[in-house]
Amino acid sequence: KKVIFQKSTIKTKRHPISNFRFSTALEIFSSYLLYTSAFFRTFTPCWEEVPFQPLRTEKEKTIYKMNHKWNYRPITPEQAETSQTLAQELGISPILGQLLVQRGITKAADAKKFFRPQLPDLHDPFLMKDMDIAVERLNRAMGKKERILIYGDYDVDGTTAVALVYKFIQQFYSNLDYYIPDRYNEGYGISKKGVDYAAETGVGLIIVLDCGIKAVEEITYAKEKGIDFIICDHHVPDDILPPAVAILNAKRLDNTYPYTHLSGCGVGFKFMQAFAISNGIEFHHLIPLLDIVAVSIASDIVPIMGENRILAYHGLKQLNSNPSIGMKAIIDVCGLSEKEITVSDIVFKIGPRINASGRIQNGKEAVDLLTEKDFSAALEKAGQINQYNETRKDLDKSMTEEANNIVANLEGLADRRSIVLYNEEWHKGVIGIVASRLTEVYYRPAVVLTRTDDMATGSARSVSGFDVYKAIEHCRDLLENFGGHTYAAGLSMKVENVDAFTKRFEDYVSRHILPEQTSAVIEIDAEIDFRDISSKFFNDLKKFNPFGPDNTKPIFCTHHVYDYGTSKVVGRDQEHIKLELVDNKSNNVMNGIAFGQSSHVRYIKTKRSFDICYTIEENTHKRGEVQLQIEDIKPIE
Repeated sequence: KKVIFQKSTIKTKRHPISNFRFSTALEIFSSYLLYTSAFFRTFTPCWEEVPFQPLRTEKEKTIYKMNHKWNYRPITPEQAETSQTLAQELGISPILGQLLVQRGITKAADAKKFFRPQLPDLHDPFLMKDMDIAVERLNRAMGKKERILIYGDYDVDGTTAVALVYKFIQQFYSNLDYYIPDRYNEGYGISKKGVDYAAETGVGLIIVLDCGIKAVEEITYAKEKGIDFIICDHHVPDDILPPAVAILNAKRLDNTYPYTHLSGCGVGFKFMQAFAISNGIEFHHLIPLLDIVAVSIASDIVPIMGENRILAYHGLKQLNSNPSIGMKAIIDVCGLSEKEITVSDIVFKIGPRINASGRIQNGKEAVDLLTEKDFSAALEKAGQINQYNETRKDLDKSMTEEANNIVANLEGLADRRSIVLYNEEWHKGVIGIVASRLTEVYYRPAVVLTRTDDMATGSARSVSGFDVYKAIEHCRDLLENFGGHTYAAGLSMKVENVDAFTKRFEDYVSRHILPEQTSAVIEIDAEIDFRDISSKFFNDLKKFNPFGPDNTKPIFCTHHVYDYGTSKVVGRDQEHIKLELVDNKSNNVMNGIAFGQSSHVRYIKTKRSFDICYTIEENTHKRGEVQLQIEDIKPIE
């Protein structure tokens, strides 16, 4: 089966409650997408806690309806045999054994480490290139009482990294400061203004986090002023590295570290771990910082396997049991104080608020909050950041509507493999979010640009499996600056280069993207029957937490299910279906919820069978009861 863009003309109608206009198909799908775990299968950083806003249209519009393709993960006879053996050794269902094998886990000992990540299994930080040099330089600075500046990016990863390093060093040293560049006046990364601030305040050493790997000119400028740099970054470097005294980055070509997917904050944590070892500071002093690390890992959408899994697992424990004062204030403002916080809560609630500070005002306010020691002051700061988030949501909504209107009117959209939009009036702080929205709806790599002085600056987001960084790198002669990851990047260019960039970017994407990467695909991890879903199965499945990239929440498929007779539409606008289902293999009645899929209810009530794919969740209203979150419904024809 292929995903088909069906051209159809649909008249819009006024929404009875919100006064928005809905262009059904596409918008229903996008709203549903953000409600489900499918977010974690796209890996596009998109920090938002509300559904995608629908298009407003005043006339008939041509839109594209998208059908899901279900892709069943193949399993070889050898993998099936390994799954069975592993399941027997662990005392779990063979289905869960299969999920472990899909994640590259084939031995019982490795599975036990996966289910119960242990902090002693963290890698030796001194395995990282330049770590010994970095620690020696920090120790020397402290011994000579040099002024040290902690410098970081204005996003979640950068501000959490600065807060972590500042909080840890501050316990042992006071001649310390931190600095977050202004997104609008200075832009991304190390700025000359930041270096000048360091020189004016007598700084001898700058520790830069989550940026700096391409700042050759700026670090050379700092060196001329007698300021040394230690870079802690995780972005892809160029061939020529900056003249820093130490560069901690596992993506270096001469990398010696066994794990390459740390967040920027994660690199900062490894630096502090090495600093602690060199000074005889016991590891338990680092544990209170793990809540900050977990927030960075979840928000920056890095893989949650290997060392990141250990850090995220214990970071979530810290976040739920004993969060730092600043983090506790954010939790309270988010309304999460009475529930167990998950990766999803970080991505959709905590992360956006920390990010909003740098998007709307200045990221330094986020660090002020995360390092605050007084809870009442922290609550006040969290309230201010929450207001920034409300402003950000309003900007996000209006810009997304504009962007969608532009895309809907693009000629030959079905033949395009990328989307590049430029509007000099758009707010620089939310263009990354809008780019994420476009990739989610249109399944194409998207670049959204606005004007900053005489430059077009913007953000790129990608679809699963396509390296947008390489696509941008292919256009580097048209760019003034760029950097990022496989799925997210930032870039700037002269305004007159936007058209040439658009054409070359489209050309590269068209030649390298695979057809399935531009499709609405649901990856099915395993086909199961309702009789397989027992209490033990669900409890064992929960051990796969925390979920995220490389360890996505498993999606199961069950064939030939029927309405038990009590399924019904629910929701303010009757857009969801509350399901009670049976299959023909057992007497189990399974409860489920299908967000945004009420169009299927007429078929379901005919008593004919259909196939479903879903994740297995705990019913938040009835603790201990299993509920299926339906990702898609396919009538059997």
